[in-house]
Amino acid sequence: MISIENVTYRYKKGKDILKEINLTIPEKETVVIMGKNGSGKSTLGKLISGIIKPKKGKILMDDLDMADAKNKEAIRKKIGIVFQNPENQIIFNHVADEVSFALRGLEEKEIEQRIESSLEKVHMKDKSKEDLYELSLGQKQRVVIAEVLAKQPKYIVFDEPTTMIDSKGKEEIYHIVEELKKEGYTIVYITNVAEEMLLADRIIILHEGQIAEEIKREDLWNRFDVWKQYDMKVPMVVELLQKLREQGIEIDLQDYSLDELVKKLKEKILV
Repeated sequence: MISIENVTYRYKKGKDILKEINLTIPEKETVVIMGKNGSGKSTLGKLISGIIKPKKGKILMDDLDMADAKNKEAIRKKIGIVFQNPENQIIFNHVADEVSFALRGLEEKEIEQRIESSLEKVHMKDKSKEDLYELSLGQKQRVVIAEVLAKQPKYIVFDEPTTMIDSKGKEEIYHIVEELKKEGYTIVYITNVAEEMLLADRIIILHEGQIAEEIKREDLWNRFDVWKQYDMKVPMVVELLQKLREQGIEIDLQDYSLDELVKKLKEKILV
């Protein structure tokens, strides 16, 4: 479990970008964090992943204080982060070398097993011998995710991972996140893309550095006022489901993944 207690963060010579944040993220939950640019989304992601430390308050990961230097190594093994631009995270030219970067110190057989397993999870097993410069940006992002997975973390932060990727690449990332959810990873997913909130078990809306709303996925039906209040788009799928609901056709958001919702919509529309 990740526990964020009264956390405030301020950049040098600036105002507070986050103010008195209190948030608990249970194990195996997927939390989507949304908000306008400047609301503090990415800063919160960096705090959760341990890249920066709060100016006030504390963050506990499995009861380990992330600000305590003696916990640094244990926390590093528990969490990984994926940023917007994969090219900013990639160091090596070769796929297998990149994925194995964080595995130094392990036996060769263990390294090989982890490389194979993590690339399989991101549907890139056949690319293990490829040069990274030959891959698309979406494929590079999947390699970065594989590198994170190779560490076998418990928690993963995705910081707007589809921003620079085409629609096909976005769909691949969504599939991967859905599969990781099923495997029991705890996921913090930061985004401005309306459709991506459907990956969540719970949606957190940040506004001017504070948590403005917490919404469970199944409650999206009843919270259209929130999107208007914060000038945010409603996922097209939710709008379509609402119109079907008005016609007496019920599809429960809680019961389906994003892919399954699209399939259900097709079934209902084509009947």
